[in-house]
Amino acid sequence: GSRLCAVVDPVAVGGTALAIRRHRRRTLPITAFTERDDVAALLQHVVAARCNVLVSGATSSGKTSLVGALLAHATGDRLVVCEDTAELALDGHHAVRLEARPATADGPAAVDLARLVRTALRLRPDRLVVGEFRGVEVLAAVEAMNTGHDGSLSTCHANGALDALGRMETLLMQAAPTWPLPAIRRQVTRSLD
Repeated sequence: GSRLCAVVDPVAVGGTALAIRRHRRRTLPITAFTERDDVAALLQHVVAARCNVLVSGATSSGKTSLVGALLAHATGDRLVVCEDTAELALDGHHAVRLEARPATADGPAAVDLARLVRTALRLRPDRLVVGEFRGVEVLAAVEAMNTGHDGSLSTCHANGALDALGRMETLLMQAAPTWPLPAIRRQVTRSLD
């Protein structure tokens, strides 16, 4: 339930360093993110209306925790969750969880997030959840959101909503370099609510 990152000599010039990131074992309520009842009601409505949502923010700002709080209101839905590292707390959900895997020295090939997202669409999700948009997986996710997978959620590191949209555009340019920018922008605006 925790993630460890260690660096050692010679990469760690000043000596070995460790960072342990502990993940929440329980889902926070939406009220943990706002004191305003109207904002909490709006967030609940967004989930009930099956809006496609992208949560953006800085590192450790609570993006994944907010997605978990939103999903707590998606009761009865089959979730297919794709993550690089399993972090999302899913209390009592009907969920299929997929986690990316790096290649190993003894032979098994890597399974990246883009492949997991494509596979997730074959698992008949009511809602597709992508832990974080960081690479070419954004193409498969955006296409899914445009083809009837309403109520999808993901996160993205960005300083604000406009920066998150710009980051999605950049990631889509990397994933589909032949697409013109106006087409990419249409895809993004048609994908997210």
